[in-house]
Formats: sequence, structure tokens, C-alpha cells
Amino acid sequence: MSIEWLIGLLLLLAVLGMPLFAVILGIALVGLHAAGYGQAALTEFYALGDMPGLLAIPLFTLAGYLLSESGAPKRLVRLSNAFLGGLPGGLAIVTIVVCALFTAFTGASGVTIVAVGALLYPALRQAGYPDLYALGLVTTCGSLGLLFAPSMPLILYGFMAGQVGSTPPVGVQEMFQAGLLPGLVLMAVLALHAMWVGRHLPRPERGFDAAEAWAAIKDARWELPLPLLVLLAVYQGVLAVSEVSALTAAWVLLVTVIIRREISWGRLPAVMSEAMRMVGAILLILGAAKALSNWFIDRDVPTALFTWVSLHIETPMEFLVVLNLFLLGVGMLVDIFSAIVILTPLLLPLAQHFGVHPAHLGVVMLTNLEIGYMTPPVGMNLFVAAYRFQVPILTIIRATLPFLVLLGIALVIITRWPGLSTVFLAG
Repeated sequence: MSIEWLIGLLLLLAVLGMPLFAVILGIALVGLHAAGYGQAALTEFYALGDMPGLLAIPLFTLAGYLLSESGAPKRLVRLSNAFLGGLPGGLAIVTIVVCALFTAFTGASGVTIVAVGALLYPALRQAGYPDLYALGLVTTCGSLGLLFAPSMPLILYGFMAGQVGSTPPVGVQEMFQAGLLPGLVLMAVLALHAMWVGRHLPRPERGFDAAEAWAAIKDARWELPLPLLVLLAVYQGVLAVSEVSALTAAWVLLVTVIIRREISWGRLPAVMSEAMRMVGAILLILGAAKALSNWFIDRDVPTALFTWVSLHIETPMEFLVVLNLFLLGVGMLVDIFSAIVILTPLLLPLAQHFGVHPAHLGVVMLTNLEIGYMTPPVGMNLFVAAYRFQVPILTIIRATLPFLVLLGIALVIITRWPGLSTVFLAG
């Protein structure tokens, strides 16, 4: 059987439900074997052990899962509501802020929808928000924090960009800085819409309650240092990303298990096991995708792509427009981790050719793939929300359509003004 038939068979199996990482690895194995490299694809999994930058992924994942299993979601909701609940659309803005912060630590794994959405969806409905709006908001916000440190996609893109090499050089720390303002733009667009939707809904009569705000701060006193720790360490360059991840995991473990005792010692191994299953899935995807990237390089795909783009695209803005359309299509079909590993080595040289900053490329790529989390047909948040709230998947899709438009507007802003991504990197 020819290589084309084998790859076609694998793609057919993907349509029938075969796991995507297995399809990617199968194509890489077939391609590299046909090229005379035997089982070279499998060496990529061994090579992962020699990549110290990836240490941050399991540690941040562990911290996120511990937070999700503790009372942290309730405390963050209370804190945000104390300061933002009096605004028009206040509870919706609270949802946006809490989900963004929580997703930054847990990653876009559906944990935010399960842990935070379970609290906020009933509260939004009780406050008078339309059912479709509440469903769409919670589903959309499940991946809203991907551009904020220390999200796993940011780490993965920074790691891959460092492996490929770029001018100027970009790594995980630079991506943590680059994602801040674009992430705030995404939140601001959704918040403005929330204020319009909630403009006629009743608000607290007493307005801002200083006593409740102080009580909420004291209640969340052990969680509040976490984002400050990450931001200060990253922007001041005090610690490496792997050191920040270790410190974050140790802090969360201390707070949840010893200080607050919300996770018992007997329950701790189950939570750690669940977190490491998530990490194992990411590493499987990473190894398979890197193997496929090697086959692309062997087939000289980057050079062919570079030649085609050079002939048909002339300006950086044309390149970014075509890139957005391409990535939106990819985000509908491919999970974010596979897309980052496979596409970064292909797209980074093209971006450099058009003078696009590698950090800006990363932000545009991640924003598109973030939107892919709630885009049919395979957006993961759609299925998680449908299962969690026991509603038909078509209802979830209908609820998220207005938010796709809003995020599309934010994407245009982020793409059009690259300074949002590079302002902290100018020095």
C-alpha cells in the first residue's frame, strides 16, 4: 500500500473518531518510514525528557487542579463580585474576570467551565440574564485566560519559538509579557457587551460595600498572592519560568492541603493523578506533533510554503489576514497543543520574512486557537458545557455565536495593532 493510501486511511479513521494524537503520530511514522528513517518518530518522546523548559507544564497544571478542587473558585467569585458587582452587567463582568484568572492557571482543559461555571451559570440566571447569554458567556470564558501567564499554550508557544529560533529571540518569559494587553482587550470587549446586556437589570441598592470588600479580601488572602507572584517574577525577571512554576505549585499545595485543609491527604493522590493524566495527554500530543513537524521538514514543506506565500502575498497585513483565516479553520478542527507544535516551525519563518514580530505572531496564533475552543465542529468547550449543563450541543452552539463575533472584533484589534503584543518587549 502506498504512503498516500496509508495517510488517507489514517485521515478516514480520524473522521470516524480515532484520537487526533494517534492520527498525527501515525502520519509521522508512515512518512518518516517511507523517507528511510525507520522509527525515528518515536525518539521525539525520549527527547522530551531533555527539555527543561517543559517542567513548568506539569507544575502549573498541578497548581490549577488543586485550586479547582478547593474552595478557591467561590472565594474568587466573592472577591470579584464585591468590587465589580455594582456595575451594569456586574455579575457578567465578574464571570469574565474570574474565568480569565482561573483559566490562566488551569489551562483550557474545561476545568474552568466545570469548577467556575457551575457556580456562575445559576447565579447569572437568577440575576435575570437570558439563558442563552449565560450559557454562551460561561462557555466562551472557559478559555478566556489563555493569553495570561502562566497558561500552558503560552508556555508551549514560547518553548517552540525558542527551539525554532527567531530575531528577536522569543521564549516563554517574552510570551508571558506579550499576552497581557491582548488578553485585556479580549476581556474589555466582552465586558463592554456585558454592560450593555445588563444595563436594565437590577443592581445592588447599597452600591459598593466596603465591609464586604474587606471581608472578601481576607477570605481570599491566600489566593491573592498567586497572580502577583507570577506577574512580578515574570516582568521583573527575578525567577525563571520553571522556578515560578515550582514556587506556585508549592504555594498552592501548602495552602490547599495544610493551611486551609480543603484537600485531605487521602484525596491528594487522586487530584495529582488527574492532573498528571492531563499532562500525559499534552506530552503525547507534543511528541506526536514534533514527529510530524520533522516529516514536514524532511519533505521541505517550509521552503515550499515560503515560496508560495512570497509569490502571492506582498504586505505584512495581507499575511496576517490570510493567517487569521487559516488559523480559524485550524482551530475548528485541531486541538490547540497540536496546532502550536506543528504550525510554529512553519509559520515563524514566514512571519520573519514579512517583518512580523514573533511574539505578535504567537499572540495572533493563540487568539485564533482560543476562539477555536468554542467553534464548531470540535470546539472542546462546546462539548464540556453541553455535558456540564445538560443541554443539547446545538443550543450551546447557538448561545456562543454572538460571542464568536465579539471575539472576532477583538482579534481584528489585536492583529491590527501589534504594539499591544510588543510594548513590554521594546527594551
